[in-house]
Amino acid sequence: MTIPADVRAMAVVVVRDGQLPAGAAETAAEAGGAVLVVGSGTGKAADGLDAASRIWLLEELCAGPATLAGMLASALADVDMILLPASPDGRDLAPRLAAILGRPLLAGAVRCAPGEVELARLDDRLSVRVGVDGPVLVTLLPRRRGTPEPADGSKSPQVNVLSLAPVRDTSRDAESVEVLQPEPGVVDLAEARRIVGGGAGLVPAGADGAAVMRLLAGVGAALGASAGATRVVTDAGWMGYDRQIGTTGVSVNPELYIAFGISGAAQHIGGLGAPDHVVSVNTDPSCPMTAMADLGMVADAPAVLTELAKRLGVTDPSGADDAE
Repeated sequence: MTIPADVRAMAVVVVRDGQLPAGAAETAAEAGGAVLVVGSGTGKAADGLDAASRIWLLEELCAGPATLAGMLASALADVDMILLPASPDGRDLAPRLAAILGRPLLAGAVRCAPGEVELARLDDRLSVRVGVDGPVLVTLLPRRRGTPEPADGSKSPQVNVLSLAPVRDTSRDAESVEVLQPEPGVVDLAEARRIVGGGAGLVPAGADGAAVMRLLAGVGAALGASAGATRVVTDAGWMGYDRQIGTTGVSVNPELYIAFGISGAAQHIGGLGAPDHVVSVNTDPSCPMTAMADLGMVADAPAVLTELAKRLGVTDPSGADDAE
């Protein structure tokens, strides 16, 4: 089975043990529903691609990025636009595949259309539109185009198994020694499954805001969650801008979001996506964040965080205990 000649755009999604990377569904939708799933557990992963209408599976358990690129090049040579999610595996595969195919790589895209690709630059503060008049390869940033519409529910996607000849020369390939899960404190917020967020209401008057946010990050790590913040917090220098959640920051879509002292301004909620579960800790029972929460705790956020840190055995660098 090969890729039909009528497929002009295709998403290539690399999976591990059947787990789809962040941005897989968006990339499938941007490619018009045509998806090549490659890696381990491809059949399981394909079940989660609601936006896909035509799926090809290539089961390769231990192939490195150079090997995959060599295998895929011949099958994808006639596809005008090849899209990959900008996941770690996608970013590894994309430049190698582009080099073999001899076509330009447009990395960090937020939108693809016939004849034009829109790229995000300078931490999403600059949008660059690039005209495309030939074959191209694109990596798509996750969670930039919203939740994709599912394919026609009345029709099951066409699923085909792709068989490609292995590449003989793999001497220059990367070898996978061990796969380590990222630590919550350094994982990209866009890919975090759990997030604890801090707002201005988490920092008492006169307190060291940076120390409070370090405590928040410590509590988050104990819960297996990454730490994020509102724009007020990052503008104050208490947390880096790469941790800012919102329309002018990072767009996220976690399974769990715990908001400490966040009122829920439109700019912040606009980048929050649709978390499966939201917990809000705020003294205002009528604030937007508490209103949208599954569990709203009407309480003092700094006090709750300090108590939670004690119970989890997290050291408090803010000196809140002494202040009490």
